[in-house]
Amino acid sequence: MDVIKIIEKLPYAKPFLFVDTLSHIDSSGAAGSFCFQKDLDFYEGHFKQLPVTPGVILTECCAQIGLVCLGIFLLSETLETKTNDLSVVFSSSQMEFYLPVYPGETVYVSSEKLYFRFNKLKCKVKMHNAARELVCKGELAGMIKYSTHGA
Repeated sequence: MDVIKIIEKLPYAKPFLFVDTLSHIDSSGAAGSFCFQKDLDFYEGHFKQLPVTPGVILTECCAQIGLVCLGIFLLSETLETKTNDLSVVFSSSQMEFYLPVYPGETVYVSSEKLYFRFNKLKCKVKMHNAARELVCKGELAGMIKYSTHGA
């Protein structure tokens, strides 16, 4: 499955889509990027004097690129997916944050699969900024599956 099809199968849309590119994906992990445009709504109220990207949004960006995109890829290896009816349930996160991400910054996310069993995927994720500094890292897990109805 190519990266464009993977992004198209994501169950998100703007303004809650945090994947611009997928630069790498295989059965071991994924890598991609996202630019936090200055006009995103959450910047208006999150530290109004000096806007910064909320940690929950950074976690979501890591999950979309590193967990959900990888899950779509792994599912495509095991069954033919004729539907876009993807169910994602985020089950756990353990993240550590080191640097802020400001409006206009591009971040780069990479993941390493820890396991994928019974549709549960767990990954190590890392996010770096354009200066290659570590922004955050952690472990994320979720259940990922395609609906069998309508297929």
